[in-house]
Amino acid sequence: MKEQISPAIIPNEVIVNKIYLFRGVKVMLDSDLAELFGVDTKRLKEQVRRNIERFPEHFMFELTKEENEVLRSQFATLRHGQHSKYLPFAFSEHGILQLSNVLKSKQAVEVSIKIIDVFVQLRTMVLSNTEIRLEVEKIKKKVDNQDKNIEVIFRYFDELLEQKEKPRKEIGYKISKEK
Repeated sequence: MKEQISPAIIPNEVIVNKIYLFRGVKVMLDSDLAELFGVDTKRLKEQVRRNIERFPEHFMFELTKEENEVLRSQFATLRHGQHSKYLPFAFSEHGILQLSNVLKSKQAVEVSIKIIDVFVQLRTMVLSNTEIRLEVEKIKKKVDNQDKNIEVIFRYFDELLEQKEKPRKEIGYKISKEK
């Protein structure tokens, strides 16, 4: 069994750095979760396989060879034999929660709660960023409209300046000085 890690001392940044985006889903890999839960990756995978009915595809999926190669290419310091020859499992937020039910250790439950809290914080940040982006877009549209209005004004101004002055008809009475 691996060294026990207190969930209270795991910084959120550590968890955030172990979250990846695969197939449009934020996931954590089996090896990272095993480390956080204090178990061997092999044991984690065994428990998942024994309870596979608890892990539908939107909870957990196995990476393809191509996805694994992309992942490995991100870590230039990999040494031969350091990582499993088997394709890693990727667990979604719900899969992580289900994993704590399968592992049943106190540490697994505590760490999974902390991980879920981090996922919720990330979702909240994304939503607030989306709201900010929408407000910025509204402002951009207003500015674009103002720019268009200013262009129209300058165009009319240029047209007025370019108009040739037409001779004016004299109006009024002419007084002749004949006597």
